[in-house]
Amino acid sequence: MADYREAFVGIDVAKLRNAIAIADAGREGEVRFFGEVDASATNMRRVLGRIANRFDRVHFCYEAGPTGYGLYRLIRSLGHQCTVVAPSLIPRKPGDRVKTNRRDAVSLARLLRAGELTAVWVPDEGHEAMRDLVRARSAAVETLRIHRQQVSAFMLKHGRTYPRKKGWTMRYLRWLQEQQFDHIRSRYKKWSKQFASPGTGSTGSSARSKSSSRPGLWSRSCGRFKHCAASIWSSR
Repeated sequence: MADYREAFVGIDVAKLRNAIAIADAGREGEVRFFGEVDASATNMRRVLGRIANRFDRVHFCYEAGPTGYGLYRLIRSLGHQCTVVAPSLIPRKPGDRVKTNRRDAVSLARLLRAGELTAVWVPDEGHEAMRDLVRARSAAVETLRIHRQQVSAFMLKHGRTYPRKKGWTMRYLRWLQEQQFDHIRSRYKKWSKQFASPGTGSTGSSARSKSSSRPGLWSRSCGRFKHCAASIWSSR
């Protein structure tokens, strides 16, 4: 039993490089920074193998985040224990505000050894795919709702009222396409001509700066309407 060695490994995951720290078992065990390594699956498999060969048993952990659960599944496939930690439940000292990859990895390894980390539930690949689909649909529905509100507010601002009761039908979308904003369009044509030939006319840097600021009005009014209407039409 004296030769039995156990280690706790904290991984601060990122898009390109992962920071790794190792804590030896026992209250007085050493906590050391292993280094930053490439985050690709092939390289992580090699690094994890190197670490595991030094010990009889290894526990890994990392914070849940945008990188997902690929690293968890990789570690589990190698036969090791892995904990995906809830970031909001990690114990932190009140005055400890310095945050670096190295410090986070060392802190994770130390807290994992102390048993003070709270794990999150890790879904299987099928459940995760379904959850991603539901979230993507919810985001699309919310985007559609926002665009519809923008179009409705724009039409109300310009005094355009749909003559029927039910909106956002195919008939309503055709009605939207038939709307004309001649005043805005005529001003836009005038500005676009000045924009196309900034060196002509009664020139000077001040004249060009004035003309360059004018298309912003178009983008805030008619441009917003056309963009929203096109987005809604394509999502039908």
